[in-house]
Order: sequence, then structure tokens, then C-alpha cells
Amino acid sequence: MQNKDKNPMLTGVIWKQVLRFFFPILIGVFFQQLYNTVDAVVVGRFAGKAALASVGGSSGQILNFLFSFFMGLSTGATVIIAHAFGADHPERVDDALHTTYAFGLVGGSIFGAVGFLFTKPLLRLLQTPADLMPSSILYVRILMAGMVFALLYNMCSGILRAVGDSKRPLFILIGCCGANIVLDALFVAVFRMGVLGAAIATVLCQAFSAVVTTWLLVKKTPQLRLRLSRLRIKPDVLKKILSIGLPTAIAGSMFSISNMILQTAINRMGIDEVAAWTAYGKVDSLWWMINQAFSTAITTFVGQNYGAGLTDRVRKGTRQVLMIEMATAVVMTIAFNIFGPVLLSLFTTDSHVVDLGMQLVRMLTPFYAVYAISEITGATLRAEGHVLVNTAANLIGVCVFRIIWVTLIFPSGTFRQTLACYPISWTLITIFIAGFYLRNQGKILAGIGTED
Repeated sequence: MQNKDKNPMLTGVIWKQVLRFFFPILIGVFFQQLYNTVDAVVVGRFAGKAALASVGGSSGQILNFLFSFFMGLSTGATVIIAHAFGADHPERVDDALHTTYAFGLVGGSIFGAVGFLFTKPLLRLLQTPADLMPSSILYVRILMAGMVFALLYNMCSGILRAVGDSKRPLFILIGCCGANIVLDALFVAVFRMGVLGAAIATVLCQAFSAVVTTWLLVKKTPQLRLRLSRLRIKPDVLKKILSIGLPTAIAGSMFSISNMILQTAINRMGIDEVAAWTAYGKVDSLWWMINQAFSTAITTFVGQNYGAGLTDRVRKGTRQVLMIEMATAVVMTIAFNIFGPVLLSLFTTDSHVVDLGMQLVRMLTPFYAVYAISEITGATLRAEGHVLVNTAANLIGVCVFRIIWVTLIFPSGTFRQTLACYPISWTLITIFIAGFYLRNQGKILAGIGTED
């Protein structure tokens, strides 16, 4: 399948290889986020702040939950394939490839159907304002109907990244995002279809991205060869994938669940607060895109080197990526505090909404660097097959803590009081995950070769 000496992930200068892999992922994540962001910009500008709140308030939290869950599931496939690819085991790569794709088809269809049926109860659970309910239901249900395409694209992209290909998924996303902008402008600005038009545009583009990435795996990836006739779920392979993917999905979903709980509290404050939280979330997503790209890059790098038994490169890679991301976090914090009003004004012209958004910028962005520590150390542990620490940290330090914060500490808190739980919870999970990493990394690497 490959010559290890020719695999740059296993032999090249570490920071250069990681950054060469990182930038296509970052640009790809940026364009993936643009799907919903463009919806928000076009809808907010041409259909008003109530429509903006509909695509980014409670509906946005539900969709973010599913997106986080799917990304976690795809991480399981990425790690298993990266281990096998780094160890030069083509049979294991092939089994994981076909099991992953089959699971994506079945799982995406089931998730979409269940989500479609339970859209209304979920929005009610989040106490979505009555005047936002009809358009929120419409937006979420259309995206649920196309959820299989979103999961398939994420699974296919995860497979390609596992073998070091982060560029072609990027090119697909750029094309699809451009099409999404054109369709949004056509459906919302020209045809005045509101949130309906934004949702249809997104699903059409996600479907196209899923089809093209599938074609790449079938026809255009020499080290992988997807054959639709061989699609089947092998229980032992799926068990390995889910042993990493499911805890990762649950860990990532803890953020979305806690965000839903916070969204419920914000919904009670009024449309201005909902719109400010939505607009800030779009600005804030720039940082999380960078964070996610670093996490994906180090996961693939560590996965391949761990599979190949190169422990020294694992240590050095984690250390170098951590330093780079923390430096990036400081730069982003400064930039957001300087240019925040301009960025927020992209989504709304309401001055009060912009002022509320800037309160969040000043309160939350200084803690980006703190969270970066937990993200990189946690991604390294995940790539080594140790995922439960991340799940436990997110369950307790994020979900449980934030529930306690909004229900017991500040049950009727102000906008700032309610959202102050974010930097505190980031600090808690960083202490937990980084502490585990420092205590156990040596033993984990010493155990390479003793596991199947």
C-alpha cells in the first residue's frame, strides 16, 4: 500500500507537515461553516432579525449538536484508518473504509428521520419564542431531511484525511460554498423565500459534496478503493470505530447540549439577546474553526505516527502544535477585541445587538488560549485510543457545570452572568484533560506494540 519512508507524516519536519495538513483543513472548515453563516448573513440582511434568530437561535443549537456528533463519529474512522495506514496494513484500511461508508449511509438516514420527527418537541424544549417557532421548525426539518448527505461528507472527508489528503475535500467545499452563496442570494434575496430558501440551498450543496467525495473514494484515491458492491458493516471493525468515535461524539455533543441549555435561558431574555448571541456565535466560529483544524491535524499526525510506533514524533508533534495554537489564540483574541464591532455589523445593523455582542467578545475571547491546551492534549489522547477522559471532562466540566450554573447559581441571571459559565468551564476541562495527559502520556507511549 505505501512505503513508510515516503510518507511525509512519518518522516518530514514535524511542524511543516502538520501545518501543510492544517491549512487545507482550516480553509475547508471555514467553508463548511460558511454554509450556515451565509444563511445567517443573507437572511439577517434581507428577512430581518427575527429570521436571523430563526436560523441561528434554537435551530442553530440543534444543528450544531448534530454536526458535533457527526464530527465525533467520523473521528473514530479517521483514527482507525490512520493507525492502519501508518502501520502499512491495507486489509485493515479496506475493512474500515467500507464499514465507515456503510455506517454513514444507514446512520445518516436514521438520524435525519428521527430529527425530522422530533424537531418541534426539541424547539419547544429549548423554549423557542412563539414568533420564531414556525420558521425555526421549517428550517430545521429541511436540513434534517438532508442530514444523510452531511454525515456522508464528514465520513468521506475523515477517511481522506486519515491517509493525508486534506486538499481535495477543501476544493469540494470551496465549490459548494460558492454555489451556496449564489443559491442563497437567488432564493432569499431575489425570490424572497426566507428561511425556506436558505435551507434548500444548504441541502442541495451538501448533497453535491457527498456525491463528489464518494466519487473520489470510488475512482480517484489509489491508496483507497471504495467499491459499492462491498459495502457492509463488519461488527468487529464498527466496534473499534465506535469505541473511539462514539465517546468523541458524546464529548463534543456535551458542548452542544450545554449550549442548548444556555440558549433556553437566552430565549427568555428577548429577541435582541438571541440575535446578539447568534451574531457573536458567527464571529466566534472563526476561532473554533482554527481550533478544530488544529485538532484534526494533530489527530491524523499522532494517529499515523502512533500506528507506526514513532513515539518521539508523537511527543514533539503535540508540543509543537500546542505552542502554535496558543500563539494563534492570543492573536485572535486581540483581533476580535479590535475589529469586533465591524464583524458583528455583518450580521445586524441594530446597535443594541452589536453592543451586547461586544460584551461577549470582551468576556470570552481572553480564554481561547486556555481552551487550546485541552483541545490539543485531548486530541493526542484521542488519536492514541484514549477517549474516555475527554468524554468525562466534557460531561462534568461542561454539561453538568453549566446546568448547575443556569439552574442553581444564576437561575435569573443577566446576559453576562448567564454566559460567564463559558470561560469557567473551559478552565475546568483544561485542568482535567491536561492533567491526565501529563500523568499518563509516558505510560501510553511505552505501551505501543503491546495492543492489537
